Amino acid sequence: MSLSRILPPIILGGAGFSHQVHRNPNSAQALQVLKRAFQLGLRAIDTSAYYHPSEILLGEALSHPDITSHYTRDQYLLMTKVGRITADQFDYSPAWIRQSVLRSSERLRTQYLDVVFCHDVEFVPEEEVVEAVGVLFRMVEEGHIKYVGISSYRIDILGRIAQRVQEEYSRSLDIVQNWAQLTLQNNTLAEDGLEAFKEAGVSCVCSSSPLAIGLLRSNGVPVGDLGDFHPAPRGLRLAAKEAADYVATQGDDLAALALRYSIRRAQSLSTPDFRVTTIMGITTVSELEENLATAGLVLQVSDRLRWLWNADSGSWVGVDSYRTKKDKELSLAVKNILGEWYGYCFPSPGDGWDLSTKKPKTVSA
Repeated sequence: MSLSRILPPIILGGAGFSHQVHRNPNSAQALQVLKRAFQLGLRAIDTSAYYHPSEILLGEALSHPDITSHYTRDQYLLMTKVGRITADQFDYSPAWIRQSVLRSSERLRTQYLDVVFCHDVEFVPEEEVVEAVGVLFRMVEEGHIKYVGISSYRIDILGRIAQRVQEEYSRSLDIVQNWAQLTLQNNTLAEDGLEAFKEAGVSCVCSSSPLAIGLLRSNGVPVGDLGDFHPAPRGLRLAAKEAADYVATQGDDLAALALRYSIRRAQSLSTPDFRVTTIMGITTVSELEENLATAGLVLQVSDRLRWLWNADSGSWVGVDSYRTKKDKELSLAVKNILGEWYGYCFPSPGDGWDLSTKKPKTVSA
């Protein structure tokens, strides 16, 4: 079955259970969030081996009796990533790709993975990515994986690799993932990328980081155990803070507005055969409930998220026209406040990265 037919419009992001964005991620936190997410109908999870210890914590939670006594494996989707090991370490060799997939399955305590992405492909030579995708395709045939994708901040590289994969293997990638470019601050994914993906036969696009890794909120970027890793320069951070303050004066919250914008935009770009979904980073039950309540305002959820798509009519449920009008007005105001920072793209991998060695450049004394 095409992934576009089963992938839900909202996905729970597993980076919230990592040292990058959370202080002291733990198994109790993961179990509480998953239990509540499953109760509310949110049954798709995206993580990565890089988001350590996310896979381990999720595996412990998914194997807990509170989950296994109520849900079977076929009732939820698991997506993870391979290739990126640490902030400055990558391994796209065929042997490691295979080992990483098997390790992720063991950590997540599952017999198969629904989706595996090659992680942050802009940091390695494209030919290595294409070769790694071939390994994943073989693991699909072996039953370890169901669908294969690639992830990157760089939309141009995603499109180019998707085309190369189609030419090399006479089959298409199932899905691509892009982050922080279908947001109130950056709409590049909608403006430049989707058509190239469609031409390469891709049927699903995951838009992650609707808040641009916490930039678009009132309390600043998140700081986990590994410190402040956010790529936003000071000027953009100040502009985002000004936007958050303005939205607050209008009786709203920038994070909620940004999430509504991203979800609404993703659904407007979706069709039955081409799905654009939103990955929400979640760290606590209260955050989960707030985000799903916000999503419900856009998607008009009456019960559970899995019922948002009406398969009989082949259409999404309608949106609140009054809220849409108010959100458009606020979104325009935010865009004006951001000014020159609207549409700004983070450098990835940046001038300090050596693509041939897949390592930071050595600085001469």
